[in-house]
Amino acid sequence: MSLAFTWLGHSAFALDIDGHAVLFDPFLTGNPLAAASADEVRAEIIFLSHAHGDHVGDTVAIAQRTGAKVVANFEICNWLSHKGVQNTHGQNPGGGYNHGFVHAKWTVAFHSSSFPDGSYGGEPNGFVLTTPGGQRLYFAGDTALFSDMKLIGDMGLDVAFLPIGDNYTMGPDDSIQAVHFLRPRLVVPMHYKTFPVIDQDPGRWANRISNETDATPIVLDPGQTYHLA
Repeated sequence: MSLAFTWLGHSAFALDIDGHAVLFDPFLTGNPLAAASADEVRAEIIFLSHAHGDHVGDTVAIAQRTGAKVVANFEICNWLSHKGVQNTHGQNPGGGYNHGFVHAKWTVAFHSSSFPDGSYGGEPNGFVLTTPGGQRLYFAGDTALFSDMKLIGDMGLDVAFLPIGDNYTMGPDDSIQAVHFLRPRLVVPMHYKTFPVIDQDPGRWANRISNETDATPIVLDPGQTYHLA
């Protein structure tokens, strides 16, 4: 079973799960760190954490071009359907579903969620993906630190993708506590550096992860890929 992930900038990631293409929060157009354009990425499934424009991003265009299934909360799926996206699957916190080559369980996140026009986008979420080979990844989405991350950690995580930008989400300090709660083998920073208000030093963060937790930090440049062993 092979699994690799590529950081596309901000909170956007491309995953290859045994040859199957997955996207997380594909904000590419307008993303100054974007490592790919919306017309070149592959996708069989697109997972969305919440409705903000820097996360929904290019979902409509990508889904219409590729026919990818979009998995998101109920409100986002309804919004996408009105935008012409045919293949959606709604999930809400606590719910899990087997999407064929990957199982997804929806979690809570502590943030806000609205569409670009300001309308309500449902509750923000994270999600835990489990591959047929048993590899487990937690994508936190945009969130504050919360103590129930301990329960997510009890699932046994290989990788946690955590925001570190501060201001809109948890910052470096709270991300350290999140790692203590989650206990992942590897931790990947996201949602930083894109804009001045969320600029962070990933090298300093990685040193803290190495010195203050049992996890291994994986800091990627935009476009860089990590193969999970």
